[in-house]
Amino acid sequence: MTAKWQHPGGKLREEGASSLTEKELLAILISTGIPGKPAEKIAEEIIEKFGSLEGLANQPLEKLLEIKGLSDVKIIRIAAAFELARRLAGEKKKPPQ
Repeated sequence: MTAKWQHPGGKLREEGASSLTEKELLAILISTGIPGKPAEKIAEEIIEKFGSLEGLANQPLEKLLEIKGLSDVKIIRIAAAFELARRLAGEKKKPPQ
């Protein structure tokens, strides 16, 4: 019998990335929360504030500092993930060489 994961990282490992919600994927990037506010709650607040991942991607990094529980390190991690996604999307648009 397999243990049912409570953390999104465990769910990703067991069920695959496509099984996670946007909130769960963002919570993995955030990694840890703060006392009384787990990473999943911070992720939920981010998505509510900006409306979607696309809305989040278009924000200046300073706007993320307004969210309690996001440190510079967590914001940099999120920004790096969006940049990787942009680069990957750009590669898919280029014809094969």
